[in-house]
Amino acid sequence: MASDRKNELAQRVVSLATSYGMTVGTAESCTGGLVSGAITEIAGSSAALRGGIVSYDPAVKHDVLGVSQSVIDSPDMGVVSPECASQMATGAHSVLRCDVAVSITGIAGPGGAEPGKPVGTVWFGLAYGNVVKTDLKHFGGSRGEVRSQAVCHALQLLCEGLEKACGLDSGNAQ
Repeated sequence: MASDRKNELAQRVVSLATSYGMTVGTAESCTGGLVSGAITEIAGSSAALRGGIVSYDPAVKHDVLGVSQSVIDSPDMGVVSPECASQMATGAHSVLRCDVAVSITGIAGPGGAEPGKPVGTVWFGLAYGNVVKTDLKHFGGSRGEVRSQAVCHALQLLCEGLEKACGLDSGNAQ
């Protein structure tokens, strides 16, 4: 069932992007490219997806996406934080030259928990136009289940970002 939801959301991303003449991009850490992979499973995705950056290592977050070293090294922030997710999304938006970018950084498990950041903690970033937003989710289940839920949420965020970038979200409907 999760696979059906993932495919439905990926199809919606491709449909929205192509109908609006827009492109999307990803910056992924704990999902390891699964969001981009879900999008490329859809026929016609080449018109929608500019690319994806798997930034599993903090050095890639810094060197490719421009996440500040002070965020990465900070005990209060680190790579699983709203600051990192925001900078990853902004970096993907810039590097990939896409209209809407999503980022995912978190702890899929089974290890890796930190004080205040249990397994299943995932931060998302969304960048479009001059807007950058972050979102925190706490997912349950196995490593695979956490990653699957994160992929679906990232795809949902891309849909919302596409609609908002075009001024078509329900908050702006007339």
